[in-house]
Amino acid sequence: MDATDGARLTDDPATPRRGLRAVPESTTDPLLIGRRVRHLRQARGLTLAELGQAVGRAASQISMLENGLREPRLSLLRAIADALDVSVDALLDASPPSRRAALEVELERAQRGPLFAGLEVPTVKVSRSLPTDALETIVALQSEVRRLLAEKAATPEEARRANAALREQMRERDNYFPELEEKARDLLDAIGHTGGPLSQRGVAELADHLGFTLHHVTDLPPSTRSVTDLAHRRVYLGHVGDDPRSVVLQALAGYVLGHDDPADYGELLAQRVETNYLAAALLLPEAAAVALLAESKRTRTLAVEDLRDTFAVSYEVAAHRFTNLATRHLEIPVHFMKVERSGALHKAYENDGVVFPTDPLGAVEGQHVCRRWTARRVFEVDDRLNPYHQYTDTPSGTFWCTSRVQSSPEGEFSISVGVPFAHVWWFAGRDTTERAVSHCPDPRCCRLAPPELAERWSGQVRPSTRTHASLLATLPTGIYPGVDQTEVLGFLERHAPQE
Repeated sequence: MDATDGARLTDDPATPRRGLRAVPESTTDPLLIGRRVRHLRQARGLTLAELGQAVGRAASQISMLENGLREPRLSLLRAIADALDVSVDALLDASPPSRRAALEVELERAQRGPLFAGLEVPTVKVSRSLPTDALETIVALQSEVRRLLAEKAATPEEARRANAALREQMRERDNYFPELEEKARDLLDAIGHTGGPLSQRGVAELADHLGFTLHHVTDLPPSTRSVTDLAHRRVYLGHVGDDPRSVVLQALAGYVLGHDDPADYGELLAQRVETNYLAAALLLPEAAAVALLAESKRTRTLAVEDLRDTFAVSYEVAAHRFTNLATRHLEIPVHFMKVERSGALHKAYENDGVVFPTDPLGAVEGQHVCRRWTARRVFEVDDRLNPYHQYTDTPSGTFWCTSRVQSSPEGEFSISVGVPFAHVWWFAGRDTTERAVSHCPDPRCCRLAPPELAERWSGQVRPSTRTHASLLATLPTGIYPGVDQTEVLGFLERHAPQE
């Protein structure tokens, strides 16, 4: 091969002929070009030798081109286009020339990829003698093997890695997404929302603005919070609890952000973060929320409850929103925790130096927080009307936390927001006398039972673990873990409007 044989099509300086267009490198797939050349050659009844003679090349060179084993020079493609009486554009068409050709291309790509190499199975010669039905079967089998391997790769370890990577990205941005804030402002402006809490009527107006209708049903699949029918522009809702606004806004957010089916578990988590963020930014608009927080900081009375009460949202939503805005607008580093009564950590975020318990992969989900932390001690407090505040001395510094217990169908959780000691002066509740000392992750802090108890009950205890549904949901088993796809599609069939 000479120096010009490997040149990209767009690198040839020759003057274009026969309608040649500038073609991005990504579209010059040698395999697809080769199959199109073969299709057109055979349609004209030419042999490899005859086409080779017409363009001044050996039949073996034409065969290599048709099998995608070499990338042709533009001058050769021009000669072939002349010989076949077509334009160069026709040879560069990105669509396979036939169903058979599409199958051949898919199989050839698969056999040249890492999947077949890893399986160490013999390759199949893709020739005219291979029946189309056999080709269909082989392509379907390799596609299913690829799907099964992808599912196998989505192990709990993969899920934990994805969670850890996402938390790191959120920390780097201080959990602030300016592009989503701008999107929220545009949507609110579109419906004429001028400030204050976004009402249910405002949510309905937003759905209408986006071309969706809302439908409350009694048979929503139990594995879902909502189902969006993009074909008929419908959002189906079941029992949505005390505040249906969040459920509707999260459903609409996925559409607004152009989310497709996630390719992997990491993308699914990223999409969840984005939809939750956009929904919160609509419920608690940035300008109004920051104005409230800035005034509270000025008077040293910062409290998550003020966001909750002013914008009529849950404490958890208000706490999340506080983490979005605190560092960027108030210059306050912060951490957030959602902890089950058992002590298991469900959600966490930090950019203030607090050290969460982690597994060897860096994931925090499912880990147990120290019994002496605010997020655990709040469960022991009888007063559920007022927040619980506490200072905790830890190996990484002293942190002040405010925490509340929130009930849900899945049980009780504590929602906690905390800051380093140096930033506590801006918060209501800083005068608390509650204080604790934590030595975790040292297991002697609270993980190991007193020696006398451990010795007394050694070998005499066998508890049965209660697996929480959210932990099962971290085991990816499909595009949307935990969602029964058959139920969802059957539901849509039942409710789709008659054409």
